[in-house]
Amino acid sequence: MNLVRRLAAGHVQGDHVDGIAVFSGIPYAAPLDGPARFDAPRLAGRWTGVLDATRFSPSPPQTSWMGGAESLWHPGDGTDCLSVNVWTPDPTGRGLPVLVWFYGDAFMIGSASQPEYDGATLARGGVVVVSVNYRVGFEGFGWLPDAPLNRGLLDQLAALRWVQDNIAQFGGDPGNVTIMGQSAGGTSVAVLVAADEGRGLFGRAIAQSVAGDFLTQERARATSERIAAALGVRATAGDLAAVGPEAIHAVQGEEGRITPYAPVLGGELVPDLPWRRLRGEVDLVAGSTRDEYRLFVLGANDAGVDPAATAATVGLPPSAVGAYRAAHPELSDADLHALILSDAVFRMPSLWCVANHPGRAFCYEFAWQSPAFGGALGACHGIDNPLTFGNFVGTMSSMLLGNPVPAGVVDLSEQMRSAWISFAANGDPGWPVYRAGKAITRIWDVPSRLAADPQAVSRQIWEQAALARPGR
Repeated sequence: MNLVRRLAAGHVQGDHVDGIAVFSGIPYAAPLDGPARFDAPRLAGRWTGVLDATRFSPSPPQTSWMGGAESLWHPGDGTDCLSVNVWTPDPTGRGLPVLVWFYGDAFMIGSASQPEYDGATLARGGVVVVSVNYRVGFEGFGWLPDAPLNRGLLDQLAALRWVQDNIAQFGGDPGNVTIMGQSAGGTSVAVLVAADEGRGLFGRAIAQSVAGDFLTQERARATSERIAAALGVRATAGDLAAVGPEAIHAVQGEEGRITPYAPVLGGELVPDLPWRRLRGEVDLVAGSTRDEYRLFVLGANDAGVDPAATAATVGLPPSAVGAYRAAHPELSDADLHALILSDAVFRMPSLWCVANHPGRAFCYEFAWQSPAFGGALGACHGIDNPLTFGNFVGTMSSMLLGNPVPAGVVDLSEQMRSAWISFAANGDPGWPVYRAGKAITRIWDVPSRLAADPQAVSRQIWEQAALARPGR
């Protein structure tokens, strides 16, 4: 099979792996040299000869996750990190549906080269899979007065334009593109579905675990000024372009917050929260895991946890705690604390995207519970990632799913992938459109099932809280 493809910028040479053609590290934008670190992405230059597309590009600048595993990026790595990877079952074919993946990890870390995001298994289902490197951390989302907002989102749009121009060369249909992502990636998907700039670039979207944390420009500016002050420079692109990314990483953390970064509200791309302005012409699947926040409270000191204080922190009135307790009398204070945060940070934003969508939208909830740590994680944040790709590799997958992976989970992964591929192909994931009053939801579990409004209690608590807020 000919694995040289002619793209708009030049020829690329891929590789053949277990029946799937793989093309890695293809630039969709120019390297991030000098001041370009904080600019909007620029079109990648043309090249002569044949570009070797058998290796991943460098990852975007980043640090390790909360002091954990080794970073995906190191000082001295190349600046040509804005790239895409393509998996296709038939590079010489035509008309295959296209799935474009945006990784998660709190807008602070992440790379399309991570083995859990290998697209081969998905591609075997009859789709072209594209994974995208986009800027994270300060380069992608730090506020600067002399640089565009939300540069990581601008990268994603640039990658989607690349897909429109080039995906037919890999057998894909540029008129049938579905974007998908989880956590920060799912939040990005929601933003792009709401953005006018996304028109014509995709027709369907899958948003897994949409996060509700969006920053005002004032809050984002305060973070940038704090970081710049710690570095002894002004909070401008001109000054920070001369500072190594690793120096920024060393001072960016903020006590009590998982990440200092999120999409910044304001400007043309993110003028408002996405669930307030979703475009009805884009079909949407969105959902969350049942116990999202248990991953983040694992190992925390539960002594003195006060659900009333938790509720106040996320903007709920005191009456909300009573409503939660009445609905869940079996929960301890620590479990109620985790439930309120799960709702506030991921479950309700994901549900709002479905409930407020003016077009065709489908809701799901992932409910299979991890056996790890005696069941303490439940159906936690990120547990759906290995099943989405059918890749049960890496430390996180082993921790969440066990090793070997239970047979029922392997079957559940096949069900999920079939649903996502069917949705990408024809707009039908296999269950009814979400309608107010019925709110039919796919529950991903062993066995999976349909349920009517499974998040009714939390939904009603948050609806009442919204109605009670002044000025609404």
